[in-house]
Amino acid sequence: MVIDGYENAPLTAGEDLLSLPGFWPAYLLWLCQTEDNEPDPGWFGADEADTDAAYEALSDEQRWPVFRVPFGAGHTAVVVGRNLADDAGTEYFISHPEWDRPGHLATIDGHHAGPGLSWRELAHIAATPDRDATGVHAPGVRLLLLLPALGDADLPSEATGLVADALVQVGVTDDEAPGLAQALLEDHPLWEPVEWTLPGVSPLSGGEDPFSGILYCDDPHSPRSGIRLAQGITRDQSDRLARALGTWPTQASANREYRGALRTRPLGSSR
Repeated sequence: MVIDGYENAPLTAGEDLLSLPGFWPAYLLWLCQTEDNEPDPGWFGADEADTDAAYEALSDEQRWPVFRVPFGAGHTAVVVGRNLADDAGTEYFISHPEWDRPGHLATIDGHHAGPGLSWRELAHIAATPDRDATGVHAPGVRLLLLLPALGDADLPSEATGLVADALVQVGVTDDEAPGLAQALLEDHPLWEPVEWTLPGVSPLSGGEDPFSGILYCDDPHSPRSGIRLAQGITRDQSDRLARALGTWPTQASANREYRGALRTRPLGSSR
């Protein structure tokens, strides 16, 4: 597997790791950490041994796992485990075969950058898999894989329920899912919730922003703050990206799409 910017890295498809019994606590447990919560693998229905085994697989320096989340118009959200011995982290970005370089969403490491997704974008991507492309297609799994990149001050009231539904899809019990969903959304360890807005009219563009339709956030530490998500793309490519991200549909329609997609998957399906 070769990805722009990672030509010399030992990348490997990571989707098979989703079946490990300790995958979800290994991937998400850090995100549950708050002043009031001491994370427990048991919340995910896993024990410490399974969680440790999954964490070792996720952090293997010889095999960097890549999770692909294909969505509309040929775009793919990509999660890369950057397993350098002295600079480990997780990268989130969007790629398209027509682009010269990927669009950076977020970085989880000691020099983190984020957030990278609004709730509207996250819910829409999760609900719109490209089933002809290789990668993860189950809406609940897609939502949870991209959840660490989320940061949104305007979460809708149904967000906790939608995350809880996704957790049930990957094996969390009905009793544990609501509280775990709240913990995952409540207090991101690396950044504060942010405001997302469409770009304003540029005074240099004759009253029309040539790359409208894609959200910006107000956190200066985010790759999405005052900078276009994808650099070097055409207006047509930007418009296709905006539609694929679900920026233009209303928030309510994005949530309806996600919930409808989630209901089409059999219980326990992970791909």
